[in-house]
Amino acid sequence: MGFRLKIKGETEEILLGMENILEAGYKSDTPDDSDARATDIGVIITVTGKIITPVQGETEDDTRKLAKWSLVSSEKADAYRDLTLEVISGDIMVRSIHLPNAFIVDYTEDYTDKGGIGVFKAIFKQKKEKTTDVTLEGGYASEN
Repeated sequence: MGFRLKIKGETEEILLGMENILEAGYKSDTPDDSDARATDIGVIITVTGKIITPVQGETEDDTRKLAKWSLVSSEKADAYRDLTLEVISGDIMVRSIHLPNAFIVDYTEDYTDKGGIGVFKAIFKQKKEKTTDVTLEGGYASEN
């Protein structure tokens, strides 16, 4: 199984692929104290992966762009970006989840001296009033 994350902002694109992403998750979140189906639905995507450091002139991965995006103030339009997470197994697109107005809730990077590589975790949410714009597709051939 592999993952691709595509994020389009006003001036840049962030692309993370199968070499970066180790885990991904999707959550449709409603209030836990509700006794009926709530109208207050949140959509959350979590991505965890490796920070790939260029050692011999390779291109730096886009995790640095993620870190910089996490610092953008909510007053700026670029705080919200177009995000697509693809979950691929073999040649099948298991899920393609599109959040057209995503923002970063949390972004962390952790480093150790054991593995020689860093690990990142990013949590994204869809802007609440735009939840109906989220699309979930899957079950078709993947474009490699």
